[in-house]
Amino acid sequence: MNMNIIQEALIKALDLVITFDESLFEILLLSFKVSGISLLLSCFIGLPLGTLLAIKNFWGRNSVLILFNTMMGLPPVVVGLMVYLLVSRSGPLGWLGILYTPTAMIIAQMILITPIIVSLTAQIIEEISQEYKDLFVSLVVPSHKAIMAYLYDARYSILTVILAGFGRAISEVGAVIIVGGNIDHLTRVMTTTIALETSKGNLSLALALGIILLFIALITNFLLITIKMNAKRHMYA
Repeated sequence: MNMNIIQEALIKALDLVITFDESLFEILLLSFKVSGISLLLSCFIGLPLGTLLAIKNFWGRNSVLILFNTMMGLPPVVVGLMVYLLVSRSGPLGWLGILYTPTAMIIAQMILITPIIVSLTAQIIEEISQEYKDLFVSLVVPSHKAIMAYLYDARYSILTVILAGFGRAISEVGAVIIVGGNIDHLTRVMTTTIALETSKGNLSLALALGIILLFIALITNFLLITIKMNAKRHMYA
């Protein structure tokens, strides 16, 4: 590709970002909305569940942990296909009418994020549970209070889990394009727009969104490093 074309596209991309282009930030806002809601719901389910799996012994526990660990590597396009079959007009949840809506995208992202939250939380809490296990048993601490205590004590490590989930959500393309349809002004998010605009040859918008995604990745990694450093200071304080 001619370097002049790339340079021109990059200049236009920077102009779109600097001038707060309306269409660009509409896509950006929807991306954060879908990823944020899916992350929030995944944490609401995954953090307590992961903690419970770490501190409770029951029949089939190891099988459940193996299942969630396996689900961490689910191919996004397979998840998208599963959700599509569920919410399509002929599917069991077709009556909801949520195919090609942000709701379907949120469901798909939740299926991808929740196993990450559950598995990583279980690993973290299992490591620290030995410090409190005997004390909580002797004091007959209820499970819900024990879960809150463990999550609070591991709050720095849990924040890294949440950021990892956010990184998976914001960069997702395969599942959301299947169930969302990449509809302009309705379900078009950053990753699906980059794929579409690149195929159309509109490199300026694709590059602008790519720059924003790279910036988000940079910020996320910076926060992860900062949190880990704070966790180490807290540990040795």
